[in-house]
Amino acid sequence: MFFVLSKTLGVMLLPTNFLILLGVAGALLLACRFAALGRRLLVVSALLFAISGFSPLGNILLYPLEQRFPPWDPTRGAPDGIVVLGGPIDADISVAHDTPVIRGAPDRIIATAALARRYPNTRIVFSGGSANLIANDAKEADFAGEIFESLGIDKSRLTMERRSRNTYENGEFSRAIATPKPGERWLLVTSAFHMPRSIGVFRKVGFAVEPCPVDWRVGGRADVLSFANYAGEGLARTDTAMREWLGLIAYYLSGKTSELLPGPARD
Repeated sequence: MFFVLSKTLGVMLLPTNFLILLGVAGALLLACRFAALGRRLLVVSALLFAISGFSPLGNILLYPLEQRFPPWDPTRGAPDGIVVLGGPIDADISVAHDTPVIRGAPDRIIATAALARRYPNTRIVFSGGSANLIANDAKEADFAGEIFESLGIDKSRLTMERRSRNTYENGEFSRAIATPKPGERWLLVTSAFHMPRSIGVFRKVGFAVEPCPVDWRVGGRADVLSFANYAGEGLARTDTAMREWLGLIAYYLSGKTSELLPGPARD
């Protein structure tokens, strides 16, 4: 039920989808006795669309998520393993073209490959199935191995987890596959804005990992209040940020994390 709601209600609440629905509702109301309300909805939809697309709103929402965890510190020494979360690979398009197709967040794979080459004894677990509500047998993990091997990572070091549909299942299934031993150090590689929720989940399932954020969408503090040149860019950042904040709230309320906004571990 949680998965279904996240892929229906959660998707409809994203700013772009919600504002389009608001505008359509307003246009439909113009044809009946609620025309005045319809005009108001159209005006509100247009204004909020412009704010979401051109204003710094997306940056403002993303910045505290991306700054929650610092970059990983390599001075602590070589890790025993790395878990990298899926998201970059479009499995359906990859199946259609019979080759891996990366649609977003390539830093997750690039950074993991770089770490794997730097630490040649480190195990790699890629966690990514299909996040589609109506899923076929196309899974991200089925194509991730091919990408890593093309980047020089030996197949013997790779373990592909292909069942997970969301972040909670990433943590749950990755722990079962990695079977971390006491004293082992594992890194978690995912987008910086997604790290707070991911760390919260991994803590909840009992898998101690060190955050290794990548794929930042906002620069420094000076960039937070910058305006977008193209509405599409601003809308994408706003949608990404809202999806993550809604995810944090939903995971906390459903008990999948123990903190609303997980942060660095207290020593």
